[in-house]
Amino acid sequence: MSSFDHRKYKPFQPIAMSNRRWPDRVIERAPHWCSVDLRDGNQALIEPMTTRQKSQLWDQLVKIGFKEIEVGFPSASGHDYDFVRDLIDNDRIPEDVTIQVLTQARADLINKTFEALKGVRRAVVHMYNSTSTVQREQVFGLERQGIVDIAVRGAELLQACADKYPETDWVFEYSPESFTGTELDFAVEVCDAVTAVWQPTPEHPVIINLPATVEMSTPNIYADQIEWFCDHVNNRESLLISLHTHNDRGCAVAAAELGVLAGADRVEGTLMGNGERTGNMDIVTMAMNLYSQGVDPELHLGNMDEIIRTTRECTQLPVHPRHPYAGELVFTAFSGSHQDAIKKCLSRRDDREPWEVAYLPIDPADIGRSYQEVIRINSQSGKGGIAYVLERDYGLELPRWLQIDFSAAVQAFAEERETEVGSEEIYQLFQQTYLDNEGYWRLGNYQVTREDKVDRLQAELVQGGTSHSLSGDGSGVVASFVDAMQRFTGKQIVLVEYNEHALSHSADAEAICYIQLNVDGDRFCGVGRSHDIIQASLDGILGAINKSTESEQHAAA
Repeated sequence: MSSFDHRKYKPFQPIAMSNRRWPDRVIERAPHWCSVDLRDGNQALIEPMTTRQKSQLWDQLVKIGFKEIEVGFPSASGHDYDFVRDLIDNDRIPEDVTIQVLTQARADLINKTFEALKGVRRAVVHMYNSTSTVQREQVFGLERQGIVDIAVRGAELLQACADKYPETDWVFEYSPESFTGTELDFAVEVCDAVTAVWQPTPEHPVIINLPATVEMSTPNIYADQIEWFCDHVNNRESLLISLHTHNDRGCAVAAAELGVLAGADRVEGTLMGNGERTGNMDIVTMAMNLYSQGVDPELHLGNMDEIIRTTRECTQLPVHPRHPYAGELVFTAFSGSHQDAIKKCLSRRDDREPWEVAYLPIDPADIGRSYQEVIRINSQSGKGGIAYVLERDYGLELPRWLQIDFSAAVQAFAEERETEVGSEEIYQLFQQTYLDNEGYWRLGNYQVTREDKVDRLQAELVQGGTSHSLSGDGSGVVASFVDAMQRFTGKQIVLVEYNEHALSHSADAEAICYIQLNVDGDRFCGVGRSHDIIQASLDGILGAINKSTESEQHAAA
């Protein structure tokens, strides 16, 4: 018999509900969001985030607008403990933001958790213990009452510890871990036992988190579980029902959306869905789904390139080019018929009317993308042919995004000449487009110093007889120069793409760098070429910024 044998699995049993209400509901407002990137997302990484990366991601989450952020498991990790203390001791938690920490229902871990939180203004303490049938029977060897006893003892200790710090506004959260594998009546029983200890009120509610720790069923069954729980749990008006869906079946977003329809108030997830196994619920996708339906997601996702850059830098994970909303190619039409439909819709579009464009569920400009990513001037083979000639004859290995940008220049040139464009002409056009910065700012002398793992760059910009001194800080020379140019220009500049290679295999070979920047919401490409890789990188950045200046001048004219 083949080892690939479906008969070893049994189907998840549906919930007997004849009066389910969630299928007739519509989501009309955003749920309460809680980011768990710094805890669940971090523990899923092969290489956990450094303190610097955690700090960078914290700042990004606050900027996006999260009001609740789970920052770690301080009782189980020294790094998490230190990070929580840094946020509190250095007053880095905004007044309208609440941090959340996780702890098992164990006395030693609960005590250390409150030690880590000493002095915090407001915090969610999230306690959990496993309740599923398989965990009870095969991991803990306990009956139902034994599991309830663990939860109740933890709840009592949580309350006792909180009473020692009355200056803090405490919020309690309880998760029956592996809720989806727990009998519904028992899930209600253990949650009722916990809330009986905490005595929540509508004015001071308790969060009950119902996690799909393992996604075990279709999303509609998860919604049935949520609605059944909400209908049977005690003191529902004093509870915030929270969801934490994992993506084992690839349905985490759908399960969370249906769970909200079924009565949940709150959703935990991560940016881009990073999490254990196949990942967590992707908050960016769910929030943008709401946005596409005319619902305010109450998160600031307008600068998607910046969010992607931060996520990639902090997690060291790529973002798939077809990732919903965030991917590089999600608004790209390669098909001629698709391109034609999009062009016609855009040409007839009235900005006073609701968005309705074929193949585009949202306006790419809303998240900082331009229509250059939507409609490609050349066919795929045309771009590939240009790239092939430049690599074959001149050693230029153009990344795909630069192929797309340059193909527009080649197309315009070909249309003007009304003849075949040869290899040498393509190369000359490439130089004119990206390497001829005559009349614009160029980089003069510069110096880079490092202190406490932070690079500081001081440089001179020259244009004609005018020069300007500037400086910037960052984690690397490139980041320092981008910071310096932001300060100099007053524009928001995000490094979107960076590629570089040597032009030959010799020891004194030139390096060439290809740069793509997002400058105030629009993307511009630059190229730098030098025997010094740093010089080439900085020249490429400056070339892209000069392109943005040129674009502004043309618009003004």
